[in-house]
Amino acid sequence: QYGIVLDAGSSHTAMFVYKWPADKENDTGVVSEHSMCDVEGPGISSYSSNPPAAGTSLVPCLDQALRDVPKEKHTGTPLYLGATAGMRLLNITNPQASEAVLSAVAATLKSYPFDFRGAKILSGEEEGVFGWVTANYLLENFIKRGWLGEWIQPQKKTLGAMDFGGASTQITFETRDTIEDPRNKVMLKLYGQVYKVYTHSFLCYGRDQVLKRLLSKLLQAENYQATVPNPCWPTGYRKSLSLSSVYDSPCTEKERPSLALNTTITVNGIGNGTLCALHVSKLFNFTTCSFSHCSFDGVFQPEVSGNFIAFSAFFYTVDFIRTVMGRPVHLPSDLKDAAKTICATSWNELLQKAPKLEKRLPDYCAVSMFVYLLTTKGYNFNNHSFPNIAFQKKAGETSIGWALGYMLNLTNMIPAEKPSSHKSIVYNYWVILLLLFVLTTLTSLVTAVCLLRRSKSSAI
Repeated sequence: QYGIVLDAGSSHTAMFVYKWPADKENDTGVVSEHSMCDVEGPGISSYSSNPPAAGTSLVPCLDQALRDVPKEKHTGTPLYLGATAGMRLLNITNPQASEAVLSAVAATLKSYPFDFRGAKILSGEEEGVFGWVTANYLLENFIKRGWLGEWIQPQKKTLGAMDFGGASTQITFETRDTIEDPRNKVMLKLYGQVYKVYTHSFLCYGRDQVLKRLLSKLLQAENYQATVPNPCWPTGYRKSLSLSSVYDSPCTEKERPSLALNTTITVNGIGNGTLCALHVSKLFNFTTCSFSHCSFDGVFQPEVSGNFIAFSAFFYTVDFIRTVMGRPVHLPSDLKDAAKTICATSWNELLQKAPKLEKRLPDYCAVSMFVYLLTTKGYNFNNHSFPNIAFQKKAGETSIGWALGYMLNLTNMIPAEKPSSHKSIVYNYWVILLLLFVLTTLTSLVTAVCLLRRSKSSAI
């Protein structure tokens, strides 16, 4: 069987087609990614002034889904669209436009022969929890089948999940500590096990919004002069930008200057890692806290524990450090030093190292510095706990993100109760028959050997 999920993120939309054996609906470890498709163009939230275009943008990927899913399976294939922080922001600033975009997208999805089950905006907490479910499901941390078909509850601990999108970032992990803020507490019952999970989503702390907020702080510090130095951009890189490109978001609107938004300012890269870190740290509030522990901005967080998987832009940032800059990332100091090295590398040198990444290259200094400050000063990972973070994009051949967990939840493919073991033994009766055959053959062989030895000894 097949299932389709469209992940409508703030910067782009991705479509995932999942498949699983038709007779194993409530099994585990059987759902895998069949194919995926990146929708051309920006995220659906950017079509607020032309909602029908949001629906049209999905057509090439939906046409691919028609080819990827066998025709006879079309009508029975559930189709979901989940929108994340980009649409959450649009819903805050312009609820009517947000509704119009979702309606246009739904109209396009309904025109296909799949079983369309809705287009909705996920809360930050849902996004965090479904990402956690995906990672732990794929790594078989909840339950797995033994080779005899019996259900095994592995004695492994679950893995924490950290997601870093375009407009928000999420942290989710199982904890034994008291969760002091009920808004951060989620109780899940999966396969008969109860999990107490801490989750929080930080809106405006996704990659694209962080960069806008950082530019706003730099422009503010230099009093919106015609030319502004940017310590987070490499030397030799300069760009003219209009104030509207910085202040077109609810994440920056409180800092909007009284100047006309069509004012153009030239921003000049000066590549200074120490100064860049200073400006990036101003994006966080580390002082306010009415709980026993906080991450930042007054948000409660228990101490991080166990292993973590960090995906999306976390993975891309660390992957850039490892592959393009050729540096290891084992400890917080590695991340900090690598960020400073990127900041100190000129624009020409960066272009020579990674010409294909030209569009995002100027921002790796700021984003690396942000990831360093978020994980260490924000989430409180230290020399002991930081090495427990695996920066990964996939588990096996399946992408890690909220999409799979979302589909598993909505199709009830993870039951609350532990599945009965006899069901899977029916699936695996051939394994038992094979074992019986092997045992019978071995017994016959042993008997034959014994008889042969007896006949030899009696002949002597």
